[in-house]
Amino acid sequence: MATVSLFQPIPNAGSAADKTRPLADRMRPRTLDEFVGQEQLINPGKPLRTQIERDDMGSLIFWGPPGTGKTTLAKIIANMTKADFIEFSAVLAGIKEIKQVMADAERARQYGTRTIVFIDEIHRFNKAQQDAFLPHVEKGNIRLIGATTENPSFEINSALLSRTRVYVLQPLTEDQIVLLLRRALSDGKRGLGEMNLSASDDVLKKIASYSSGDARNAYNVLEVAAGLAKSPPSRKEREKDGATAESPLLAKDARNGAPVAAEITDDIVRDALQKKILLYDKTGEEHYNLISALHKSVRNSDPDAALYWLGRMLEAGEDPLYIARRVVRMAVEDIGLADPNALSLCMAARDAVDFIGMPEGNLALAQAVVYLSAAPKSNALYTAYGEVKQDVEQTSADPVPLHLRNAPTALMKGLGYGRGYQYAHDLEEKVADMQCLPDNLRGRVYYHPTNEGIEKRIRERLEEIKKQRSQAAKQGAAPPAREGSE
Repeated sequence: MATVSLFQPIPNAGSAADKTRPLADRMRPRTLDEFVGQEQLINPGKPLRTQIERDDMGSLIFWGPPGTGKTTLAKIIANMTKADFIEFSAVLAGIKEIKQVMADAERARQYGTRTIVFIDEIHRFNKAQQDAFLPHVEKGNIRLIGATTENPSFEINSALLSRTRVYVLQPLTEDQIVLLLRRALSDGKRGLGEMNLSASDDVLKKIASYSSGDARNAYNVLEVAAGLAKSPPSRKEREKDGATAESPLLAKDARNGAPVAAEITDDIVRDALQKKILLYDKTGEEHYNLISALHKSVRNSDPDAALYWLGRMLEAGEDPLYIARRVVRMAVEDIGLADPNALSLCMAARDAVDFIGMPEGNLALAQAVVYLSAAPKSNALYTAYGEVKQDVEQTSADPVPLHLRNAPTALMKGLGYGRGYQYAHDLEEKVADMQCLPDNLRGRVYYHPTNEGIEKRIRERLEEIKKQRSQAAKQGAAPPAREGSE
C-alpha cells in the first residue's frame, strides 16, 4: 500500500505514541476487530466487511453523523487494501489537485496498480468538482470513498451517486462510547494509561450521554477531564487530605510509596463539558429532521415531545424566527378553523420573539407549540386548498360568470355584466340560489369541515346554508337585480 500526500510528512508525527496528537486520533481503531459500533456493516458476514476482507472494494460513500467512524473505516481499508491510497479533504483540495490525482491514478492503472481515493467531507465539493471524478470512476481508474455528514441524495451528483454504494453509519450508543472511554483510560501506549486515572461507570456514562453519539467529542471531553484530574491540588486541598507544608505529596499517598490513581469525578466532568454538545446543522439534514419531529409532535397532540424538539433546536442555535414561521404554518395546516385563535397566538409569539429577542423569546415559542398541541386538529382547509390548486392546474380556466362581474360602464352593462346577480342581503335568509363557480366546476365541493372545535359549528352552519339554498331554488325566489353591485 502506498500513501500519497501533497506535503512531506514529518517523521514520527503520525505515530500512535505521539502524545501531542489528540486522544481521539491516537485511539483510532486500526483493525475491524478494534472497531466499535456499526455492527450492521462490519460484523462477520456483513457486506462491507466482506468487501474489505476480499479486497474487492467498489466506490463507496460513508454517510453518518460526526464521530461515528467514517474516516476510521477509510483508514482501515487503507491498511488492508493492496491499492494505493490517496487521502485529501474537500475543504482544502481544489479542482487542480483533483485533476492531478486523477492523472496519476490513470497512469498507475496502466501499470496494473489500483488507486483508492478517500475524500473527507465530500459534500463540500461543488457539482463541477464532483464531475471531475465521474469519468475516472466509470473507467475504473479510481475507487472512490467519500465521507459525508449530509444526505448524499441532496449533496452528491446523481450520476456519481449511481456509481457508488452508500453505507449509512449510526450514532454510537452510550454503552459503546463507555467501552471506548474505558479502553482509552487503560491503554498506556496510545491512551491515558500512564496517567493512572480512574472513573466510575456513572461518570463515563455522563460523558457518553453528553456526546450525542459522537466518539470524537467523548474522547475530547475525557482528555480535558484527565488534565483537570491530574492538575496539582491547591494548598487547601492538600491540607484537607493531610499533606504537610514540607511535602507536596498527599500524606495518605506516601504511606506505601505507590502512586494512587487520580479520580475523574462528576464535578470534573461538569467542568470539562461546560455545555452539552448538540448534533445540529442549521442547513443540513438534522435541521429538517428536528423541525419535522416538532411539527409531527404538534400534529399528534403531544405537548411534551413538541417542547423537547423545540428545546433541541433552540439550544443548538437555530434561528428562532425560522421556528416561529414554521409554527405559524402548523397553525394553519393542522389546526385551521378548528381553533382560529391558534393563528393569532402564533403570530403574537413571532412578534414576541422579534421584539424581546432570545432567550426570553423561547417561552413565547414554547407557549405556542403547547397551545397548538392541545388545540383541536383539522386539515380541512389544507386539503381544500390542495384540491383547489389541483383544479386550477388541471382544468381549463373558464371565464367568470357574467352575473358575478361588475359593470361600471354602460358598455359592460350592455354586454350583460352583472345581469341576474342576486344580492344576498335582500333575502330573508341571506342566501341566494346563485352559481358562483365557473360552469366546468359547477357543484364542486372543496371544504369539508370536521367535527373538531369550532369547525363543528362551521359544518353545521354550512349544512344549514345548503338547505336554505335548496329551498330558495324550489321557491324560485330572487331579489331585485343589482347590476354592477359589489
